[in-house]
Amino acid sequence: VQLQASGGGLVQAGASLRLSCAVSGRAFTSSGMGWFRQAPGKGRTFVAAINWRGDRTYYGDSVKGRFTVSRDNAQNLVYLQMNSLRPEDTAVYFCAAYLQSLFNYYYYEENKYANWGQGTLVTVSS
Repeated sequence: VQLQASGGGLVQAGASLRLSCAVSGRAFTSSGMGWFRQAPGKGRTFVAAINWRGDRTYYGDSVKGRFTVSRDNAQNLVYLQMNSLRPEDTAVYFCAAYLQSLFNYYYYEENKYANWGQGTLVTVSS
């Protein structure tokens, strides 16, 4: 499984962006998918995750109500719709595939994910 995130950019606070993650590989439709982010000088943190069917989603506390994760299995794409962006959302955003079991229990754990894509930078100005 190979992943490529895109859609980042420079926006003002309050704006919206939609990130996309293009996935190659037959395992995609059976994989949970996650979004993580890494702010400057900090570690990578969980943002959102979606199960393989797309009917169960999870969010980090700081993005609940503002971000929405979705997927299109026919197109091998995962999306992260980000609304009401804040300066503290500034980070490099990564998508990753969860290839282990018990996704619904460990979706937030970075070390459960593999095949990290190249991140996309989101910068939110105040």
